[in-house]
Amino acid sequence: MIRLIALALLISVVCRWIFGKWPWEYLRQAPARRQSLSEARNLLGVGEKATQHEIRDAYRQKTARIHPDRGGNNSEMQELNGARDLLLKELRKEKPE
Repeated sequence: MIRLIALALLISVVCRWIFGKWPWEYLRQAPARRQSLSEARNLLGVGEKATQHEIRDAYRQKTARIHPDRGGNNSEMQELNGARDLLLKELRKEKPE
């Protein structure tokens, strides 16, 4: 029993050393806001450090393909609009002018 506890402790320390997180931190669900931002970035195809210009360019490119006037549907366009708005709002929060 002591060997099992020592092994679990050793694995935990190695995991912390290699990955920078304790093993039980991987079991927690990401906060909803962070998860929403991640989904918005994936939808637009931009990275975490994307600028306002990059977000708007990605939005324009995606809009050109999925706009309802070009054969897309309204729900896809609404998702795209929401993703753009969320990311731009987050940028304004990070960098107050």
